[in-house]
Amino acid sequence: MTQPVHIVGPQFSTFVRSVQLCCEEKSIPYTLGTEAGGRPLAIHSPEHYALHPFGKVPILLHGERRLIETPCICRYLDAAFDGPALQPAETWARAQTDQWTGILAGYVDQALVRRYLLEFVFPKGEGGTVREDAVADARPGVVKVLTLLEEQLAEEEYLVGGDFTIADAIAAPMLDYLAGLPGAEDLFAETPRLVAYIERVRGRPAASRVLVAPDLGRG
Repeated sequence: MTQPVHIVGPQFSTFVRSVQLCCEEKSIPYTLGTEAGGRPLAIHSPEHYALHPFGKVPILLHGERRLIETPCICRYLDAAFDGPALQPAETWARAQTDQWTGILAGYVDQALVRRYLLEFVFPKGEGGTVREDAVADARPGVVKVLTLLEEQLAEEEYLVGGDFTIADAIAAPMLDYLAGLPGAEDLFAETPRLVAYIERVRGRPAASRVLVAPDLGRG
């Protein structure tokens, strides 16, 4: 397929970046932004809910096709377009990749992004300050996830074997943001393999075009 896809969502979103990484890795032509059909799309507007019943991003538009949920979008892009495979051909390895995409999009996203990173990006404390109690409460969950990922990287360069897969596309934006926080060295002090993995992923040409400083639209 050569028809470009459109990724609906802001580029700073970790999941939007995951889909963007898949497009970049496979050289899929794409556009990206908070518009659909050539018109601006207000988040949580009726038009947004018409595209995603739960008002989330990303949404993939491909001609007349519409697809939601990041792991599903990534699998579709891998199957529908030529380019380097982002899923193993062998059945068990592919099942392991599917397993990790589910873990990352669910449990890891909750621990790293929803409960921790967003407190720094969009602080909810008085006067727009970071709630230190919320950060402290979330930190054990972050450490648990980082330890899990460190163990998964014990023998391979990427999360499922020696090649970059959809699982890595989902993990990379979260970990890139986390590693960029002030004081992140303490979080990663016991996970040297994970630190090396983040640098390995950041060094990929696709990542250099996706893992950029976020524009949060604050004026």
